[in-house]
Amino acid sequence: MKFKLAALAFAAVASSSAQAQSEIQWWHSMGGALGEWVNDLAKDFNATQKDYKIVPVFKGSYDESMTAAIAAFRAGNAPHILQVFEVGTATMMASKGAIKPVGEVMKEGGQKFDQNAYVPAVAGYYTAPNGEMLSFPFNSSTPVFHYNKDAFKAAGLDPEKPPTTWPEVALAAAKLKASGHKCPFTTSWISWTQLESFSAWHNTEFASKGNGMKGLDARLSFNTPLHLRHIENLANMAKQGLFVYKGRGNAGDPTFVSGECAMMTGSSALYGNVVRNGKFGYGIGTLPYYPDVEGAPQNTVIGGASLWVMSGKKSAEYKGVAQFFNYLSQPDVAAKSHQRTGYLPVTKASFELTDKSGFYKKNPGTDVSVTQMIRKTTDKSRGIRLGNFVQIRTIIDEELEGVWSGKKAPKEAIDLAIKRGNEQLERFQKANKG
Repeated sequence: MKFKLAALAFAAVASSSAQAQSEIQWWHSMGGALGEWVNDLAKDFNATQKDYKIVPVFKGSYDESMTAAIAAFRAGNAPHILQVFEVGTATMMASKGAIKPVGEVMKEGGQKFDQNAYVPAVAGYYTAPNGEMLSFPFNSSTPVFHYNKDAFKAAGLDPEKPPTTWPEVALAAAKLKASGHKCPFTTSWISWTQLESFSAWHNTEFASKGNGMKGLDARLSFNTPLHLRHIENLANMAKQGLFVYKGRGNAGDPTFVSGECAMMTGSSALYGNVVRNGKFGYGIGTLPYYPDVEGAPQNTVIGGASLWVMSGKKSAEYKGVAQFFNYLSQPDVAAKSHQRTGYLPVTKASFELTDKSGFYKKNPGTDVSVTQMIRKTTDKSRGIRLGNFVQIRTIIDEELEGVWSGKKAPKEAIDLAIKRGNEQLERFQKANKG
């Protein structure tokens, strides 16, 4: 009987301590190998302490998770942490009542928080005009050039020399096609790689007002002769079967990982997937540029996502969020994440730790994303922060799909994309006045 009472008492203590543990809901959009990474981060943090339990919940694509979180916030049951892709940054910044700035969360949670510890090109993107960091830079990426070394060898190309200019990409694609490759070159995230980063890399504006950084009255401006020339060149490559469009978002990624497509511009974060699932010699090069453009290459722009803290939660739960963000910022944790995924190192210390460990020497090309991002930025290349950006990217996809299928002239598609995109910017400006 005594034993039974003791067992019951123990069970009661165990259940009360389990109840005392605060659950922190973290909604994210990481699938596959990246989903495993997110789950491991939560599990490892949870093992370091007993007060909080981070619960990662996959909510579909970035678009889907953002829509779900907005609906949940209105219903009063938003998650504590929401992963939002960089395209949603301006929208989140404008949702003042829905978010709690990360600096505030860290301060109230009693955690040391030095904004200068984070890589400037990354932190700056998520910082308000008053210098306050609004979200936590979590999985920041930038576009790079991925290529299949085995396919290069088979086509008589030097596997250690990826093309660095767009004319070289076209020549390499022609050789790959001649050697039997049905998909010499593809890309994921058309707007991000071929217009947004393309603009910054050539120190040319994608939109006015410093690409939206200086005001809500920004308007799209990617109809310069340089932009038109590039889309015309890609259209010609598509006609010749040198560029094969594989769809929106990151639909092109699996076609490179499987070996179907030999070259691809896409996120640096594809690295983890290729290393794990690719069955070929893998190389990473810088984003191609046009050598006759003065000032090119400049720097690429940020992609990926940051973590936003939703408002209306208990202060004890915010303490848990602050502790988790502090954990993610630790040099060894951030360095491991960078090395595992191909995302940029979030802090300067994690970059230095990775460099000292010899990781970049052992894995050539893994530093490309970093070197592309840590160059000096200009008003034209600092980043792109526009309202209704999700809708603008969809419009760009729609218009350019007409070009890749040969149904629309490049100039017509670009002009229509700008007209329709500017209507979205006007709508956002009106909705967020004052």
